Amino acid sequence: MSESRTNEIVSRVAAGPFGEWLAEVRASLRGESGTSVPCGDCVGCCVSSYFIPIRPQDTQAFSAIPPHLLVSAPGQPSGHAMMGYLDDGSCPMLHAGKCSIYGQRPQTCRDYDCRIFAAAGIDAGGADKAVINKRVREWQFTYPSHTDQLAHIAVKSAATFIQNNKGSFPNGRAPTAATGIAVLAIKVYEVFLQGDSRSSSDEEIANAIIAASGAFDAEATAVTS
Repeated sequence: MSESRTNEIVSRVAAGPFGEWLAEVRASLRGESGTSVPCGDCVGCCVSSYFIPIRPQDTQAFSAIPPHLLVSAPGQPSGHAMMGYLDDGSCPMLHAGKCSIYGQRPQTCRDYDCRIFAAAGIDAGGADKAVINKRVREWQFTYPSHTDQLAHIAVKSAATFIQNNKGSFPNGRAPTAATGIAVLAIKVYEVFLQGDSRSSSDEEIANAIIAASGAFDAEATAVTS
């Protein structure tokens, strides 16, 4: 943690009970439901230089977004597109500080929840994510039970391991971007609830993470198929 982050004074924004939130966001990652984020007047995700994937099922978004703002999505099948951002990093659909297509916004925007970074104990990115990083540091979870506390510790431990042990994963295949790290940590946090994990080698833990992630994704595929 940097000195500037340690010394900064931040307000607090209620993030909700950690256990309830964790169950909700994991369900969202499996495609079972979305999350309800108490954004208030924060538009951090709309001004932070994000490329927004537009999927074929986002029919309302496709009809609402001017075609000249869309480009093909690299590595994705036909029918997928990406919407970029303006020179200042803001979404071209953000007008007067509000989403002009809120009712037709793509699923990516509906699913975005910056509490994943607070859960993982990491920033969302660098200077271009400054607005989100501020909100990430403001989120404050509550812990109605000891289980909630242990779950949050496990998510943070997973994120720390993924960040610091890339070489322990086969072919070094571990996420390096903040979103990928946070999402993977949330998927596999249960690996770090196991009492014997501290006696395992880094390679064994990395393999356990891969197995847990595969099992989680298999559940997600079963839900959406």
